[in-house]
Amino acid sequence: MLRRLSFCFISLVMSAHVLAAPVIIPSPPQLAAEGYLLIDAATGEALVDFNAEQRLPPASLTKIMTSYVAAKELERGSISLDDEVSVSIKAWRMEGSRMFIQEGTKVRLEDILRGIVIQSGNDASVALAEHIAGSEDAFADVMNQYAAQLGMENTNFVNATGLPNDNHYTTAKDLSALTVALINEYPTHYKMYSEKTFTYANIRQPNRNKLLIRDSSVDGVKTGHTEAAGYCLVASAVRNDMRLISVVMGASSEEARAAESQKLLTYGFRYFETARLYAGNETLKQVRVWGGKHQSVQVGIEEDLVLTIPRGGREDLKAEIMLESEVHAPLQAGDVLGKLQIQLPSAEPMIIPVVALNGVQESGFFASLWDSIALFFLKLFGGDPLAA
Repeated sequence: MLRRLSFCFISLVMSAHVLAAPVIIPSPPQLAAEGYLLIDAATGEALVDFNAEQRLPPASLTKIMTSYVAAKELERGSISLDDEVSVSIKAWRMEGSRMFIQEGTKVRLEDILRGIVIQSGNDASVALAEHIAGSEDAFADVMNQYAAQLGMENTNFVNATGLPNDNHYTTAKDLSALTVALINEYPTHYKMYSEKTFTYANIRQPNRNKLLIRDSSVDGVKTGHTEAAGYCLVASAVRNDMRLISVVMGASSEEARAAESQKLLTYGFRYFETARLYAGNETLKQVRVWGGKHQSVQVGIEEDLVLTIPRGGREDLKAEIMLESEVHAPLQAGDVLGKLQIQLPSAEPMIIPVVALNGVQESGFFASLWDSIALFFLKLFGGDPLAA
């Protein structure tokens, strides 16, 4: 049975005689696009969602996965940035956006990656695929395996470029999950996405993501365009320790995909914030342990607690911890001793288990007996059995 304690561990409640002004949030923007999504990268919470799970052709947004696979292989040590990548006839003959690599030559892998990320080169994507997996078909199989690991349930890749194919599709939701993984797992690799130009073979090409020029908070991610897909853009920006990721698919023009993405980012940053409340394994309280070799145990939560809340809404959050009325040894780290309750306005309470952060062994017979007697008299006179 849980006993509600008379204190909170985070002071997030407005004083009883002060009324917090209501937080006003307008309806989310409606975009001229087939599907779009805006999420808080730290929590995964969707702030704007329209057709986010509809399967759509991704065009060159595919190359986010192409470069993600490369980052995985670099991490494994199976390839190196100094590798010399052979350019096949197939790679050289690729149509659409190109890096302009020549058949029969060798190109440093780091240059190939910039050709993919910055110049959106279809030729570079095929060259990378063949270098890693031997063929583009085999590379697509690797892409799909990583997609499955990331929970991209409505995605299927058949090539490394995003060139049209009826069986090549993904969703705004799946692309957001991929982008979060790329940024979190490979921050050094991700820095390449913020580079505004790249020159290869004396041909200087700009990054097609116009938001890199227009908005200093934007640091990626990738554009795409085919007749079937329309104009697409995955964008990411950071302001005041909050990262947002927007996905726009099927816009009408290069300018429209940038403008519509900017609408999403502006809305998210203006009306929401990322609240980092507790760190995982942070000691929230030290409580008395009865019958143990140590007289106290540290308690907390196992993972970071991060929420997306309306901007200016921190005063409306209420946090309190409720523990078992008594804590007895033996204890192991991870044993659940109670719960942390976070109350958000107009929402169901969020409940997070509170656990022992360290173990406590059971004491010997006489020490345990003495603790039992002490606990009896403590409760008899109305003391707190949890006070360390």
